[in-house]
Amino acid sequence: MTTTYQAATNRYETQPYRRVGRSGLKLPAISLGLWQNFGDGVALETQRRIIRHAFDRGITHFDLANNYGPPYGSAEINFGRILREDLAPYRDELIVSTKAGYDMWPGPYGEWGSRKHVLASLDQSLKRLGTDHVDIFYSHRFDPATPLEETMGALHHAVVSGKALYAGISSYSAERTREAARILRGFGAPLLIHQPSYSMFNRWIEKELVDTVTELGVGIIAFSPLAQGLLTARYLNGVPADSRGALQGSLRPAHLSDDNLGRVRELNRIAAGRGQTLAQLALAWTLRNPSVASALIGASSVEQLEDNLAATNNTAFDADELREIDQYAVDLGINLWHVSSEN
Repeated sequence: MTTTYQAATNRYETQPYRRVGRSGLKLPAISLGLWQNFGDGVALETQRRIIRHAFDRGITHFDLANNYGPPYGSAEINFGRILREDLAPYRDELIVSTKAGYDMWPGPYGEWGSRKHVLASLDQSLKRLGTDHVDIFYSHRFDPATPLEETMGALHHAVVSGKALYAGISSYSAERTREAARILRGFGAPLLIHQPSYSMFNRWIEKELVDTVTELGVGIIAFSPLAQGLLTARYLNGVPADSRGALQGSLRPAHLSDDNLGRVRELNRIAAGRGQTLAQLALAWTLRNPSVASALIGASSVEQLEDNLAATNNTAFDADELREIDQYAVDLGINLWHVSSEN
């Protein structure tokens, strides 16, 4: 049984907020993603503690997708319950986002970017969340078999129907981002935000996408800024048996080569010299880019969340530090979402 929750009165005193592109919306520098650790395999009270603590520390943005779990949909159901039981009085202080595009239900309409899938998925998400709208609704990946006008038209409909306040895209190439922004602008529902994977070991957005979104006035929220856990202390002394890398999760064994782990240790050395943990360094480095409105993290405990939040205490880098970091922070081919961003 839970106790009545009252949010901390000082919740807005420590977390910096950044404007999303040229929009009027601000996001916390650190946002909480519910991709991992918020399905039915984790006790609801553990999830509740993390989410409550996040809001108490100024995290106003909670990011979901239709198929987050496991099982699919369970993260939205669990967050919806916490939203109803704990956060309902604060709904207007929250940014709740979800996505459609990856596989969710059987048959030809259960994934990709058709109007049928996108809008049916949104309706299902709203039911699971127990809310009449989300603040940001994303196309989770580019669909090469569906006209982009159809997918963006579905996002536009979500906005004009009041079921979403803003439209976003995830893992789109620079070219497709430009095209999506043009289409949405024509519909009168501007593209707000792009959610790409981005970390010290996954730097694909620096080639073209950052310049593109800056020109368009679109914000970036970077997901997987800790490289699926590689940029944490977890792998400094090898590969734990219960880690993502060992269990064939989103971090593959091939990513844990001796060379890669050597880079991790060197970056940890640099972090220590700055008075930071490796995770804090990685998050601060991601936030060094003014186009990045927020870094999207996961958390399995309040302690992990608190460690990550401390990254915002030191996000400044001088030129010498960046040059040294660049010796080790190279693209390692760990972008699991490259197929979407290369179409």
